[in-house]
Formats: sequence, structure tokens, C-alpha cells
Amino acid sequence: MAAEPSVGELVKRASEQLSELVRAELRTAQAELAVKGKRAGVGGGLLGGATALAYIGLMALAGTCVALLALVLEVWAAALIVTVVLFAAAGALALAGRARLRKAAPPLPERAMDGIRSDIDEIKETVHR
Repeated sequence: MAAEPSVGELVKRASEQLSELVRAELRTAQAELAVKGKRAGVGGGLLGGATALAYIGLMALAGTCVALLALVLEVWAAALIVTVVLFAAAGALALAGRARLRKAAPPLPERAMDGIRSDIDEIKETVHR
């Protein structure tokens, strides 16, 4: 019969296995965050380009609106009306954006965290046996 390992050896093995488990979960979290980061970078670049084009279009639209209103009002009054409307729209968008950002969840490696939780639960169950 083979001799059973001592308590010290069992504790040492458990410690080594736990360390390896933590390292594996950290590697999983790192890989998950890298993928999410790449997606966010590409998406951010596309949104930046769209924003630049929309800004140019908005300026052209503002000029068109000023020219249209200038047909019935003084040019300065037409420009003032368009300016006030644009600032009001910007304020509404800023308030809506701030509200959305406050509700946004932090970007966490959810699968890795779930894996860590299940590992901890498994270890607790094993220890209590």
C-alpha cells in the first residue's frame, strides 16, 4: 500500500493548485478584456468619424436655416434664432448623455469573474466535506 500524504503535503498541494487556478483565471480575464478593448477601439473610431461628418452637416444645415430665415428676418435675427436652437439641442443631448453614462455598468471581465466565483464556491464545498 502506498502511504497517504501528510497534512503538510496536502496543504502544499492545495496552495499550489489554488495559485495556478488564480493565475489561470487572471489570464482568462486579461484575454477577455483585450477582446473587449479592441472592439471598443474600433467602435470608438467609427463613432468619431461619424461625429465629424455629422458636425460638418450640422454646420451646413445651420447656414441653410440662417439663409432661409434671412428671407423674412434681418440676417442677425435669423443667425441668433438658429444659434439658440443649436445650443438648446446641445444642452438636451448633454443632459441625456450624462444620464446614460451614470447608468452604464463598469466594463468588467464578467465570464472570468463568474469562473472565479464558481471556483471559490467549489473550494468552499470541498473544504467543508
